[in-house]
Amino acid sequence: MAEPMIFANLLHLSYNMWGDWENPAVKGKYWAYKPYLRFDESLWNDLLEAMAKHKMNMVVIDVGDGIQFNSHPEISVKNAWSYDKTRAELKKMRQMGLEPIPKLNFSTCHDQWLGKYSRMVSTPEYYQVCKDLIEETYDLFDKPRFFHLGMDEEEAVHQTQFEYAVMRQHMLWWRDVKYLFKVVEDKGARPWVWSDYEWNHKDVFYDNMPKNVIQSNWYREPVKGPAKSVYGGNININLDCCKTYIDLDKAGYDQVPTVSNWETPDNITNTFSFCKKYVSKERLKGFFLTPWKPTLEETRERHMDAIEHFALAMKQFQEA
Repeated sequence: MAEPMIFANLLHLSYNMWGDWENPAVKGKYWAYKPYLRFDESLWNDLLEAMAKHKMNMVVIDVGDGIQFNSHPEISVKNAWSYDKTRAELKKMRQMGLEPIPKLNFSTCHDQWLGKYSRMVSTPEYYQVCKDLIEETYDLFDKPRFFHLGMDEEEAVHQTQFEYAVMRQHMLWWRDVKYLFKVVEDKGARPWVWSDYEWNHKDVFYDNMPKNVIQSNWYREPVKGPAKSVYGGNININLDCCKTYIDLDKAGYDQVPTVSNWETPDNITNTFSFCKKYVSKERLKGFFLTPWKPTLEETRERHMDAIEHFALAMKQFQEA
């Protein structure tokens, strides 16, 4: 029997993966690292209720440093969720029909949550910390089906405003990401990543990306033309990033395409329609909503708008 389509939303527990430390050159009040949890439970509860109301069925939680880790308490920020709090929230989601899936982003563009270990990338200590955190999070989430590892935007163009910039490239990137895949698989989950590495490294991507890794290509604007870096400038002015959905399908990867109201809510309905037309039914496993905003009351309107447009797109998709 085929598994139900995934209709997921990304919600941030931690938001310490969207900028440099206290660098004033990083624009945007949410972007710089903070040593405390930025999270409003009132909005969190309302978002879960809205998702359940509209028959969404999955919450991907960007955990980061938002949990009180036993293995590495030095990572956790002030007011991070305790084990008891986390388990209570996971139970609540499941009772609402929402499957909780953990996400830890190990891209060097989004790993400020790792604290001092973000400056030890690809060292033996780094590998052990990554393993410890994945295994502990997996156990805390009680054997989730999937584990999202992020791995987006690890290129120089995305770190031009960072005080400290680092990126892995060539086969080092692949050795590290395959190490993370193995840690996840050894625990029993299926790895899940963003797919933008494919955009500028097509040949090496298709030669090295394992077929069992779930792909979530993202494209924030209407489904045409080049994508833009939020840090400034086009990622590749000759690149049509929405074509990646087609190429991933032809290469045989399962996909959960990413939709967002970051630039325009039209992206949500357009991506649903585009992928229904161009991605095979067998490999289109669902859709993944990504408002890219912290879980704070001042972002409520953007979150609710995203869910409403996603619900409309779901309805049209299912009725067509």
